[in-house]
Amino acid sequence: MNLTKKRWIILIASCFINLCIGSIYAWSVFASPMAEYLSALTGTTFTAGTLAIVFTVTNSVGPITMITGGRINDKFGPKKVIFVGGLIFGIGMILAGYSKSLPMLILTYGVILGLGVGMVYGCTISNSIKFFPDKRGLVGGVTTAAYGLSSVIIPPIANSIINAFDVTMAFKSIGVAFLIIVCVSSFFIEKCPSNFVPEGWTPPANLDNKLNKNDKDWREMLSSPIFYVMITLLTCGAFYGLMCTSMASALAQNMIGMTSTSAAIAVSILALFNTAGRIVAGYISDKIGRINTLSMAFIISIVGLFCLAISSQGDIVKFYIGISIVGVCFGAFMGVFPGFTVDQFGAKNNSVNYGIMFIGFAFAGYIAPTVMKNVYASYGDYKRAFIIGIVMALVGLGLTFVYRFVNNKDLVKKELKKIS
Repeated sequence: MNLTKKRWIILIASCFINLCIGSIYAWSVFASPMAEYLSALTGTTFTAGTLAIVFTVTNSVGPITMITGGRINDKFGPKKVIFVGGLIFGIGMILAGYSKSLPMLILTYGVILGLGVGMVYGCTISNSIKFFPDKRGLVGGVTTAAYGLSSVIIPPIANSIINAFDVTMAFKSIGVAFLIIVCVSSFFIEKCPSNFVPEGWTPPANLDNKLNKNDKDWREMLSSPIFYVMITLLTCGAFYGLMCTSMASALAQNMIGMTSTSAAIAVSILALFNTAGRIVAGYISDKIGRINTLSMAFIISIVGLFCLAISSQGDIVKFYIGISIVGVCFGAFMGVFPGFTVDQFGAKNNSVNYGIMFIGFAFAGYIAPTVMKNVYASYGDYKRAFIIGIVMALVGLGLTFVYRFVNNKDLVKKELKKIS
């Protein structure tokens, strides 16, 4: 089978893998029962907000292995990296089921599982995009959508296991299942040859494509002013999304008054729209451009955050409208940014480059749950947190204009160099 056809099998395998590791987005379903479990076990009162540090650590350590695993991937291929990352991920989740204290939970679910996620996630996305230079936005959207889809599927499954057994059994059983799926699926992954061009596709000979043939390594990327605009854009776009996904179940219960079962459904709805946003935005970005798509996402997200800011006990309709819009717009950033990074800095070193770019996401993953926890602890509600989210979206929208200015300036400089 030639690579033009085989790349679709590789894409499907990558999606199955991302479906497993994306279960970190279902953290809010585990948080409350785990808080109750640790409270009963230790005699210390824990809440979902107290355990937000676990989700924060998971997101924060990911770029470490995205970068190191990315270097190995760029040299030797993704198969081994994904296999090892799958083992680390699965072991971390299984060991989380044996945690008897918060530090142990941070170590297992936060550090070990987080390192496994970073190692796998960077490889599946970067490798898939290299196989589809003709559909970068769409494939970036599809692979990240599979990652987000996990939080549609996992919450009801995890909730059923928790209700039938307990939260520790949910960690153990899901961890074993996902370890097996990721490791088996890794054998279907192959390294994309350099400068791969699918049969029947001719790269467009426009200015942008000519310029983007100049692949940049991480040093050249860091020396480019536009990198810092892009990574800040990613932080702003991820902030409001991670603010809601990390505390979705707690939001539904504390802010609206839902039961734990209804809250699990709310988490799945948020995740469903997050998933849809990745695919739709990825496809649209191939048509109207990455930065135009991100500008639209910032504008629309403000509407969703405003709906959440004015929601209170019993405002189910406003709440669902808000989380649906936030989910779509957050998904847009996750779907568009892999292709956006390739467009700007080339495909050759994208595993490492995107890993470094992902630090912007990790930073948002640290500050967003912290803001939610501290606002709720100080004021007893989340309204001010959503206002902060609106401010971040406005800052991000402003940065899209900065990006256009800096990018156009760089293009003119490169053209003048060619002429001279």
